[in-house]
Amino acid sequence: MSLTRKDVENIAHLARLAITDAEMPEYVDRLSKILNLVEQLDAADTASVEPMAHPLKDQVQRMRVDEVVDSDRHEKYQRNAAKVEAGLYLVPKVIE
Repeated sequence: MSLTRKDVENIAHLARLAITDAEMPEYVDRLSKILNLVEQLDAADTASVEPMAHPLKDQVQRMRVDEVVDSDRHEKYQRNAAKVEAGLYLVPKVIE
């Protein structure tokens, strides 16, 4: 499928892109090539291919051990706060 200059201008308008007249031929050419590639992929016979729900079907994915490695540092962080009470940051009221 080959795009026209008008097609690319419409796409650029919808995408809110400012494409100059000098850039337009390059965009027409590249977008047409992309659509041609999609047409080639669409032409591939996939009738015998079973859809996959997960790429690692029937395979085991190695995972790391789920361990807590971070310590509780809220007291350290709250030392820098202007006001703290009962472990909570106190901030000025901004909505009445």
